[in-house]
Amino acid sequence: MYGWIWRHLPGNTLVRSLISLALIVGAVYLLFTVVFPWAEPLLPFNDVTVEG
Repeated sequence: MYGWIWRHLPGNTLVRSLISLALIVGAVYLLFTVVFPWAEPLLPFNDVTVEG
């Protein structure tokens, strides 16, 4: 999959590297601002079984 993305990016190696870095930063930003806040109520992190 990464090879397919690399072959379809325009430019030389430096330009491809910069575009790849921008894609990675964009994906991480999207995860932290949209996906993780949406999924947080669905995850069982607050369901503890140890009594205080």
